[in-house]
Parts: sequence; C-alpha cells; structure tokens
Amino acid sequence: MSDVVLELKAITKKYNKGLPGEVDVLRGVDLSLNAGEMVALVAPSGAGKSTLLHIAGLLDKPDGGDVEIGGEVLSGRSDRRRTAARRRDVGFVYQFHHLLPEFNAQENVVLPQLANGVGREEADARAMALLGQVGVAERAGHRPAALSGGEQQRVAFCRALANKPRILLADEPTGNLDPGTSDQVFAALVDLVRGTGLSALIATHNMELAARMDRVLRLENGLLVPD
Repeated sequence: MSDVVLELKAITKKYNKGLPGEVDVLRGVDLSLNAGEMVALVAPSGAGKSTLLHIAGLLDKPDGGDVEIGGEVLSGRSDRRRTAARRRDVGFVYQFHHLLPEFNAQENVVLPQLANGVGREEADARAMALLGQVGVAERAGHRPAALSGGEQQRVAFCRALANKPRILLADEPTGNLDPGTSDQVFAALVDLVRGTGLSALIATHNMELAARMDRVLRLENGLLVPD
C-alpha cells in the first residue's frame, strides 16, 4: 500500500476567470504528502497558500487537476462525497482559533465528535486526552474568552484532531501570536502531530518554524518548488 496520503496533480486555479484582470494563482501544482510527514508551505502573502490549502482540503475546487486522498480521486466528485471525505480525513487549523464562544474548551473539542456520531462519553475522554497532550487540560472548563491566545490555539489544534483525521492542514497557525508564545504553541502542535502519526501541511511565514519540519516547499509564481 502506498505511503502517500495526499496527492495533488497539476492543480490549476484562476481568479476572475475569463474576465479582464484574470490571475493565474496556481499554474500546475504537484504535491505528495506521505504518511507521518510534516511539510512546511512558505510564500509571500497573496501568493496562493490559502487557496492551495482549501483545494487540498476539499473546501474549494480547482479549475484543473486532481486531488487524491488515500488514493481516491476526489476533485470531480459530488459535494456530498467531498464533504464526507473532508469530515473523515482532514483537520483544519487557521490563524484565528474560531472556537465557539458559548462553549468551554472541552466542549469545543467534543462537538465535532458528536456531529460525527461519536458517543458523549467517548468524545469527552478523547477531548480531555488531547487537551492534556497540549498542556491545557486544567483549562478544559473555561470558555475561549477566559483563555490566553496560546491556549485558544492549542484548543483549536485539539478540535482539528478530534475526529482522528489522516491529514492536518494549517494556515499560519501561530501567525496571530507573539514570538515567544508562537514557539511554545508550535512545539505543542509538533508534539501532537508526531504523537498521533498523522500527516501535516503547514503554511507559515516563520522560517525558523518551517525548518523544524521534514520538508519545506515554496510557492512561487503558481508552482511549488523545494526551498
């Protein structure tokens, strides 16, 4: 069985397609992400990192090319099939945590599990285990407003991994934090990813953080090149 978990083949994407000012954001991107691998994605703002992550995570459709997860081509499948694959296989983390403010930390990690059909007792136990892995178990009963920025993002990591995805896609996950907190939070993310054995594609501007991953890829002129 192949070790490739995520594969992008000749992905293209245009903005303002067919209109004056048409922009080629992605011009034939190829990417293979192996099981257990952490890959950094670096590029200037506006170069298409978020677009690429959204296509890889089945949130957006490419104009051309294929997205494969676990060997299954999903780019041309129905919205229902793509949604099912995304819920099963992909976890997302963004620069801002997007936690639900009316629920505490544990509940924020429990809710996606309940939506996926997991029983409450099992969901509670997994939430607490994940929160413990990133060092915020003692804050489980606090709502997001009572948590620091670093704590909020750690909870967001746990929520992204709640349903045991195969792939984690992160878009500047520490970009909203001060340098000291950023380093601590990123270390927690690395430990969480390594501890669960999933694959991760992480967009970041921070080259020091990028250097701690297995590979670094740079998005330049709509194509991916090794950094």
